[in-house]
Amino acid sequence: MASVKQVQVTFDCAEPERVGRFWCEVLGYVVPQPPEGFATWDEYGRSLPPEERGSWFACVDPSGVGPRLYFQRVPEGKTAKNRVHLDVRVATGLVGEERLAVLEAECARLVELGAVRVRLLPADEDNESCITMQDVEGNEFCLD
Repeated sequence: MASVKQVQVTFDCAEPERVGRFWCEVLGYVVPQPPEGFATWDEYGRSLPPEERGSWFACVDPSGVGPRLYFQRVPEGKTAKNRVHLDVRVATGLVGEERLAVLEAECARLVELGAVRVRLLPADEDNESCITMQDVEGNEFCLD
């Protein structure tokens, strides 16, 4: 039986580069080098048929540990809650006020990038606090 070697997370969106660059900033990801034979991604884009230009964007974890993120343009808009979302784990191992301070600081940074704060989910008997947010196109994610 074959085992999975890598995972890519794919986002459907209206503006792939805008959403992708947002997630680069959130996660510290980078845009990979353009395909061989092209000095820049813009040069590569100009080589494509007009209907394909700007139809996708990708970014990668520079350490090679995290999954590649792929953003593809789709004609329909977002109409319902995501069935899968990312948890951005900035406060792992922290509890109480220390955890909340880290979550709030990261939330403020992401709001400056265009994210929207939805709500704080306070700690209970089973879970620590987290903040539910939306990216620049309304895709939900959690600060955890």
